Amino acid sequence: MHNVYQQFRQLLPDPPLQAGTVTAVGAGVVTVQLPGGGVLTARGDAQVGQSVFVRDDVIEGVAPSLTLEVIEI
Repeated sequence: MHNVYQQFRQLLPDPPLQAGTVTAVGAGVVTVQLPGGGVLTARGDAQVGQSVFVRDDVIEGVAPSLTLEVIEI
């Protein structure tokens, strides 16, 4: 018999990997500004101004500091 909960979890998409810039640092929690203007809080350590990768509200690592290019279609 299959685990129904595992089957249900397979239907849900994985959380997206997002890149943003750290704007504030607290006790193990940082505020991240996303390129589209959104703001989120994530667990982890980083410095203000640093670019980071965030998935599921956890910092996964340092992101390269690249310029953002917006192309309208």
